[in-house]
Amino acid sequence: MRWSTAEVARMSRVSSRTLRHYDHVGLLRPARTGHGGIRYYERPQLRRLQHILVLRELGMGLDDIGAVLSGETDELAALREHHARLLDEADRLRTLAATVARTIEENENGGPEMAAEELFRGFRDDPHAEEARERYGEVAVQAQQRAASWGEGVARGVAAEAEAINGELAAAMAAGTPVDDPAVQALIARHHAWVCNFWTPNREAYIGLGRLYVDDERFTANIDKAGAGLSVYLRDAIAVYAQAALS
Repeated sequence: MRWSTAEVARMSRVSSRTLRHYDHVGLLRPARTGHGGIRYYERPQLRRLQHILVLRELGMGLDDIGAVLSGETDELAALREHHARLLDEADRLRTLAATVARTIEENENGGPEMAAEELFRGFRDDPHAEEARERYGEVAVQAQQRAASWGEGVARGVAAEAEAINGELAAAMAAGTPVDDPAVQALIARHHAWVCNFWTPNREAYIGLGRLYVDDERFTANIDKAGAGLSVYLRDAIAVYAQAALS
């Protein structure tokens, strides 16, 4: 049997755009492409998609998932790391549930008054979450929460990839390479895949992210560490890539 992109999207509750992105980054190729560019998936691709979604549910980024599926990373070790993270999160949620239960008891039944510091047990320590929600919306908060859930090894890998991409882009910029050059656009494809560790932007959102790199001085200062003016160069390269590769 075979299933079209629309049918797979309906069954898996994964958007057609996400399936196209998985194809674009080489994570999930369709079994074949029919007339009019319609992608068709067969049973092996459905099993691979299920595997991808399980690993995504555990908090893995797309690069790490690709490494697991290609055999470059020990899946058992990766699963153990994420299992430990899930246990930590379960402990946090149990603590938070106990905090809420004690608050209910104090308010409804005249129970013993909680110490001030006990009111805040179990909450994530994220001082930037509220600002992110106000400035950039719920997607930004979810991206922060995903990043906060990573183990140390995953976080180091994501940070190293960002540094590598910025370094190579800075070298291209210094050499005067146009932003639409294929080599630069290949780097932007890597950048988009890196962003997908946090969330999967469509064309409009990715262009907006590029603008944010220039408009928010904190992003600008961080990106321009690799080379003065890199944030502008990155913004312009993102705009070219988004128009050509995203929908």
